[in-house]
Amino acid sequence: MATKDEAPVRTRTAGIQGIERRSIDWIPDTERHGKVWHQAPLWFLGNFQYFTIPIGFIGPAFGLSLGWTIVAGTVGILIGTMFMALHATQGPTLGLPQMIQSRAQFGYRGVIVALFAMLFTYMAFNVADQVLLAQGLHGAFGWNANLVAIVVTVGAALLAIYGYDWVHRVFRGILFILLPLMAIITIGVFAGQAGHVVSHTVYGFNWTGFMAQLSAAAAYNITYAGYVSDYSRYLPRDTPRGKIIGYVFAGAATPAIWLIALGAWLAISLGATDGLVGLQTAGNNVITHLGGITGFLSAVALAATMGMNAYGAMLTTLAGVDAFRKVKPTRSARVITIVVLTVIWYVIANSITATDVGVVDTVLTLMLYLLVPWTVINLTDFFFVRRGHYSIIDIFKPNGIYGVWSYRGLLAYAIGFAAEIPFMVLLNLVTLKSYYTGPLASNLNSVDISWIVGAVVTFVTYLLLTRNLDVAAEQAAIERSDAELRRIDEASAS
Repeated sequence: MATKDEAPVRTRTAGIQGIERRSIDWIPDTERHGKVWHQAPLWFLGNFQYFTIPIGFIGPAFGLSLGWTIVAGTVGILIGTMFMALHATQGPTLGLPQMIQSRAQFGYRGVIVALFAMLFTYMAFNVADQVLLAQGLHGAFGWNANLVAIVVTVGAALLAIYGYDWVHRVFRGILFILLPLMAIITIGVFAGQAGHVVSHTVYGFNWTGFMAQLSAAAAYNITYAGYVSDYSRYLPRDTPRGKIIGYVFAGAATPAIWLIALGAWLAISLGATDGLVGLQTAGNNVITHLGGITGFLSAVALAATMGMNAYGAMLTTLAGVDAFRKVKPTRSARVITIVVLTVIWYVIANSITATDVGVVDTVLTLMLYLLVPWTVINLTDFFFVRRGHYSIIDIFKPNGIYGVWSYRGLLAYAIGFAAEIPFMVLLNLVTLKSYYTGPLASNLNSVDISWIVGAVVTFVTYLLLTRNLDVAAEQAAIERSDAELRRIDEASAS
């Protein structure tokens, strides 16, 4: 999007039949479409694949019992989902990608701090996903790992290229096939038909394991916070806030709680160390070949999630470039960016082994530390400071009312992140080797509460720094912006 004198590119969405044209630009009301309930299956499938299952391995690895692992995982997911679901309201209200909105808190170029953290998260997830898919499908079915990596990478890139509508449609289709199969396996677990192995490990309760499981579960959905408006920004402006929060919350929390619990059972009762192989074994014990079919579809779901990651990475990259050099939000810009990002993650993933995924998981934990201050600042500004009222036009102006570098957001971010450091525990989730344990975390028996501390400190700091912010003075700019957007909307409709 450009200034008033240089209006945004006025293009119609290609619709469900073609490649999406828009990227980081504002979505006119005339192009808003879709139904709010579509958010539920989108986020349901986003967590309904075997990447989620090993999250449930963490508690048992620390000696946590099945019951306590499920409690810790559930509490963590509910906390993490609360953050991500609140972001869902911003898409219909503002009609913008998630990270572009943060220019209002960090400044036109200051937002690069949050953009870097989010881009790294997208790419790290896809690197890990590609390795897990290649090695997992090779181990489960004997398929050529290199060929699997190529197929899933190309498929993910194509889904991202076709964009918003196709992501929603593909996710719904996969979910409706996978859901009943996973339900049958779960019923088989309850009925005692999924198998059992003898274990001499004594499981119980300990705070280290409980908090490690809780934090990992919370991190799993908090890292989705940077995605949410990307997939709700085409919804009508008058979409009820309560409804969209409810659908996103239910969609993201339900499968994560379900599969974390299943993962904990697989680890304790079957001694599983691989999510896909464990799922395959349990399913085949219930009904012959059920595990293989379900495992394959779960892998397809994970590959589709890679497409979601690639789409978000494209938006984040274009937003970052646009902060320093104006980007024309064309279809070709979207496609070229996705292709470049695809090549980068493929090369990185192809150069590491499955054991290195533990290192990637550790990096993702670091990304959680980086993203928590951002999500708190963004939500605090939206719900408590500016209360959803922004000048969209100024968000796309380097000399607009939000400035180039906003000291309030940047300072609150720095203070919040610094507060996390003494409480951090960077752990390889595969080997349980600790890379870094903060001095205060050591005093807490390596219990990681850093993200909780960071969230509280960031919230308080940002509120204090914005006490002297004259929000009323922004009203004139908001009114001018709204008038300009109406003009653009009318032009888009004609």
